[in-house]
Amino acid sequence: MPSPVRAFEAHATDADLDDLRARLAAARLPEAETVRGPRRWDQGVPLADLVDVVHYWRTEYDWRPFEERLDRIGQFRTTIDDLGIHFLHRRSPRADATPLLLTHGWPDSIVRFVDVIDELADPEDADAPAFHVVAPSLPGFGYSDKPATTGWGTEKIAAAWVELMGRLGYPGFAAHGGDWGGNITTVLGGRFPEHVLGIHTTFAEAPPGLSTDGLTATEREWIRETRDFWRHRAAYAKQQATRPQTIGYSLVDSPVGLLAWILDKFAEWSDTEDSPFETISRDRVLDDVTLYWLTRTGASAARIYYESHNSLDPDLRVDVPAAITMYPRDVEKCPRPLARERYRRIVRWRTPETGGHFPSLEVPGYFVEDLREGLAAVLAAAPAPEGTRAAPVGGY
Repeated sequence: MPSPVRAFEAHATDADLDDLRARLAAARLPEAETVRGPRRWDQGVPLADLVDVVHYWRTEYDWRPFEERLDRIGQFRTTIDDLGIHFLHRRSPRADATPLLLTHGWPDSIVRFVDVIDELADPEDADAPAFHVVAPSLPGFGYSDKPATTGWGTEKIAAAWVELMGRLGYPGFAAHGGDWGGNITTVLGGRFPEHVLGIHTTFAEAPPGLSTDGLTATEREWIRETRDFWRHRAAYAKQQATRPQTIGYSLVDSPVGLLAWILDKFAEWSDTEDSPFETISRDRVLDDVTLYWLTRTGASAARIYYESHNSLDPDLRVDVPAAITMYPRDVEKCPRPLARERYRRIVRWRTPETGGHFPSLEVPGYFVEDLREGLAAVLAAAPAPEGTRAAPVGGY
């Protein structure tokens, strides 16, 4: 028998929050970076910026509103392959709503989607498409369990997501993701076409070894930028792919170390001139970091790199309809001529003028419209089979 789906509430103890503030007050910090001006982020998070955020985190930030936000959306847990999986589930009041699976990545979490779920499920515009939204926490992230053995890579996660959606009464669904969520969404579309109506993703990885002949100058620049990122700015990925346990001690023991590790990526990967707080609120970034801290998932979340770094099957092809959006300041951008060698039915391709790696947090209004339009194109190309839009079972 499948494991039951049970309601879940997030509630940190006052003692845990007091301990966090005490650790922040007792933090030992290094000296300032030795670069200044426009290059001040070249060595990582500048000391002055970190001191400012740590002070705000300790004296003004309030975790409770985020807990309440999760509870309002609807939180649940179930067990799949002996691992507890946490997920948000917001049912749409619309009878024509389509099931939609949203998958986050690293160093974000379900925080990536909290500001867009309500609008996707119950849009103000009656003519806009509506969705029954399911947003799971990846294994080892947030309130999902931490795997005790190896094996929980993207292929297994994708299979678990199919099981989760079926358990909720969604035999067919659309899927969206970015970062690791985009990788998992690609696996879903390629491995489970009988369940996945189509996909929308901000991640596209072409099969290896393709010729770049015929690409435009802009497309060649995308390839150069992506190679530069992996050669010169991806030490974090190599560390987490090879020694996640080692960095994990710092991430679980030091809130300042955790903050710096994560804030560095929000800064570098966002479409901003300097600070990530130009587009993403301090509270939302701290919601993400505090979720990692309270659940002690710095090490377990890092292990997704150990499990799946560079593991996307080179022969995997996605034949379900796909809508792909390449945001200009994302760290990986794949030219369409190369992407279509894996994604065989690209029905919509967009390259916005603004936005980075976290578009649902940076440009939420545009993100929602783009996701709606992309999924509308996907669903038009793949009419839902009988029962696909059935309401969830069991009242979840």
